[in-house]
Amino acid sequence: MEILILCTGNSCRSQMAAAFLKSYAPDEEIYSAGTDPASEVHPLAIQVMKEEGIDISGNVPTLVDEYLQTAFDFVITVCDGAKETCPAFFGKVDKRLHIGFEDPAEAKGTIEEKLEVFRKVRDQIKEQFYEFYQKSVNK
Repeated sequence: MEILILCTGNSCRSQMAAAFLKSYAPDEEIYSAGTDPASEVHPLAIQVMKEEGIDISGNVPTLVDEYLQTAFDFVITVCDGAKETCPAFFGKVDKRLHIGFEDPAEAKGTIEEKLEVFRKVRDQIKEQFYEFYQKSVNK
């Protein structure tokens, strides 16, 4: 199964979602990308994923154009539709899903307050992508 997780910056939500999904389904082909990728994976995303025993420190944000020739079983957008425009994928896709989360990179305050937001979003991603895995991948 080929799965692409898509957002704008590919520095937080899509990176965390892909990492969790890979941990649930290590034999599947899972990618993440963005329409306007950041220069690096957000350091707080790396930190909160390490707390879960998952290392994404070697990941690099990727431009979605790299995957336009790939056929995907699922393309899943993870942006918060109420606050931002979700990117579209124009390659070959069997099923498109939206599982939205707020952007933790927008968090304000002290480092501890920002970490709290990253942890909250991480936990939501973990739960929602486990549900997706159970319903769509592990059947």
